[in-house]
Amino acid sequence: MFHFFASSLTPLPAMKTKFRLLAFSLVTLGLSCCVHPIERRIANNPQIYQSLGTQDQLLVQQGRIREGMSKEGVFLAWGRPHEVATGRQKGSSVEQWTYLDSQPVYTDTLGMGFGVGSWGYGGYGRYARYGGGYWGNMGPSVMYVPYKAGSVTFRSNRVTDYLRGPQ
Repeated sequence: MFHFFASSLTPLPAMKTKFRLLAFSLVTLGLSCCVHPIERRIANNPQIYQSLGTQDQLLVQQGRIREGMSKEGVFLAWGRPHEVATGRQKGSSVEQWTYLDSQPVYTDTLGMGFGVGSWGYGGYGRYARYGGGYWGNMGPSVMYVPYKAGSVTFRSNRVTDYLRGPQ
């Protein structure tokens, strides 16, 4: 019996190696998720970054843009826009990129409904039964409200106007 037990432990070093490899992979994956979005865009698009001038490279690293910057530079600095609109203005083609963000809105709500059996009428969200009625959304809750966080206007693929911040 002891011989069987001792022979069953021989694969243990292989299991330790597999465990260490799995742990290393999980740590590496976890750390790669922490890379700043700007750094990730630069790393994924090195040819675009290298094509920018020194001043624009510094601005991109800071997440800033300037008038005259190319669309590619704006993409690296601010990311992919949520909306793109095209049109004509003063006789030339115009493209406008819009960036959205969201902010938390905290509320203290009490949704309520009454009913029979396992389903009540009215109220919202999670339901808990109290007596003969049903109550939902008791206490504080949070919802995220989108807002326009920035816009960039391009003429001939160059920035002509931009706004950053809630609009």
